[in-house]
Amino acid sequence: MLKFFETLTDSRQAWKVKHPLYEVVVLTICAVVAECEAWYQIFHYCRTKEAWFRERIGLELKNGIPSHDTFERVFGLIYPKELEKSFAYWIDSAKAGLEKDEVISIDGKTVCGSADDNKKAVHMVSAWANRNRIVLGQVKTEEKSNEITAIPELLDMIDVSGSTVTIDAMGCQKKISEKITAKGADYVFGLKDNQSELREAAEDYFRAAIKDPALELEYMKKETLEKGHGRIEHRAYYLSNDIDWLDRKGWFHLNGIGMVASCVEEKGQKRYEKRYYLTSLRDIDTFSSAVRQHWGIENSLHWVLDVAFNEDNCRTRKNYSGENFAVIRRIALNLLKQDNTPEMSMRMKRHRCAYDDDFLYNILFNTPLSRTS
Repeated sequence: MLKFFETLTDSRQAWKVKHPLYEVVVLTICAVVAECEAWYQIFHYCRTKEAWFRERIGLELKNGIPSHDTFERVFGLIYPKELEKSFAYWIDSAKAGLEKDEVISIDGKTVCGSADDNKKAVHMVSAWANRNRIVLGQVKTEEKSNEITAIPELLDMIDVSGSTVTIDAMGCQKKISEKITAKGADYVFGLKDNQSELREAAEDYFRAAIKDPALELEYMKKETLEKGHGRIEHRAYYLSNDIDWLDRKGWFHLNGIGMVASCVEEKGQKRYEKRYYLTSLRDIDTFSSAVRQHWGIENSLHWVLDVAFNEDNCRTRKNYSGENFAVIRRIALNLLKQDNTPEMSMRMKRHRCAYDDDFLYNILFNTPLSRTS
């Protein structure tokens, strides 16, 4: 993994450089894996582990450990697009070991603490592989409304062939359907009022089709029932490929419209909701699985970043440091997700990495380690 960050452009004045860029990045990745969340924490952790970095990781550290100001200054200078691409190259190199028929969910998350009076908060659009439980890539945008332009850029960086890409209504765009299908993938797009005519058409169709028994052959249906933690959730998935009546001009490989009708019962109260979709899929099982897995990016990525990495409270914002630190957190998350230590949360893994050097080494290089926890 670490070799993919050796080619980053160093924009510092060469005669002033005391700490190679590659070493600064490696030190930061290790420290963030090991529970550090601010530059001063990274400095103190690395200084404590300086001998270990030399002996076990192989860093020269000719001038010792950089100061916390140096860490912040260096990450403020790294061009985020380069760091994002280095990250994507690393993931792509390992993709041969990923499960096939992935569901890749794309969504954005704002790092709330990165804003100040003169600068908007960092908004990161990420691609999340649900079965493999890793981030495939991310792109920084100025705000949520810019996700429309960020998504094609992100798709250019990652390999989605053979997968199903799920995106909420913000990404329900003709050009994005073209981009996804050109890369050999299927798509499921949330359908809301930004495509009001299509949404109304889908809503009218399913309302009429479900009421009329004569139209049952025009659509497929699948139902699920889940119980747990005092909550009962019933979902009915509908998919119709009989859409010759629909205006599909400009939509690439648009093969179906879908609906999910859900009823959630909790504490004696029931909530009903209907959601609509455009998709290139033709199979109800694949469609229902993709829709269900899309929420993995919220539960397994965004929630973990907030709870285990305290992302929303991160105040790093100088120059490019905010978005670069967000990328480092996602690198750390990927490394930690590869570990299958039973009954250990993400937060506990980070805590163990802070004091158990062998465990940290295993996380970094995916080396088998005897579990004695």
